[in-house]
Amino acid sequence: MPLPESRPRLAPESQPRLAIVLILTSIGLISVLDTIYKYLTAELHPVQLVWGYFVGIVGFLVLYFAVRRVPPTRLLRTNRPALQIGRPAFLATSIITLYIGLTYLPFAEATAIGFMAPFFIVLLAAPLLGERVGLHRWLAVIAGLVGVIVIVRPGGGIWHWAASMPLIGAACFAGYQLVTRFMAATERPETTLFYTGLGGLLWTSLIVPFFWMPLTPLHWAVFAGTGVMGALAHLCLIGAFQRAEASLLAPFNYTKLVWAAVLGYLAFGDVPSLNTLVGSAIIIAAGIYVFRHESRANL
Repeated sequence: MPLPESRPRLAPESQPRLAIVLILTSIGLISVLDTIYKYLTAELHPVQLVWGYFVGIVGFLVLYFAVRRVPPTRLLRTNRPALQIGRPAFLATSIITLYIGLTYLPFAEATAIGFMAPFFIVLLAAPLLGERVGLHRWLAVIAGLVGVIVIVRPGGGIWHWAASMPLIGAACFAGYQLVTRFMAATERPETTLFYTGLGGLLWTSLIVPFFWMPLTPLHWAVFAGTGVMGALAHLCLIGAFQRAEASLLAPFNYTKLVWAAVLGYLAFGDVPSLNTLVGSAIIIAAGIYVFRHESRANL
């Protein structure tokens, strides 16, 4: 059953190569954010970390739009208020569950488990968005899943109860991206970006009192800095989904695993195993394959 009202059309024109660059930039920024917050999971509960993340995003956006003299009425004016408020709930849940997984699992492995999201996106893009999902996109997603399986090594000892958290997060992140794509035709990017922060802050504020711990000035500084990075990441994500179909962009979510392997080594001393290197190579090859195919198709 399709999402309510009309199916989306591209706004602006279809620009798959630019969209791929934007989503890769977004994923890179999000990977750095995940690394920073993995450090902080030893001090604060994931729910409080995500609340602080959205505090930083909203604070930055309020300041940014005030400097640019964008009136609040323009930012809040939307054709889809229910989706604008509901969409950040998917995002907040996906981040919280990932951070719970990061508390107990190695960085690369926790990230890898969450990579069912591209599969969910491609699976649902046709019935929910009306997209035609061709063989090349399916092949790229399946190849990416093979790469994830190589890294995760089912039965290899990483299956902790917390492994279910990134999997739940993957389903929620897929929902977040699908709704982002659906709204791209009718919503202004700055409106969707503002509701991303505002809605995320609203949802997390409902539960953060149950997990509250005292905050230091350093925590607030981290929230402010990561809020800027988060706002840029989501702006890139919104721009990507304005310029290309969700099923095309889905395989590029897998590149986060490559970031996780690199950052896990640099930040935590986690040496990538042979499985991680082989799986990452498969994931990169899948991304290059779909990029080249789409580039040729749009020449």
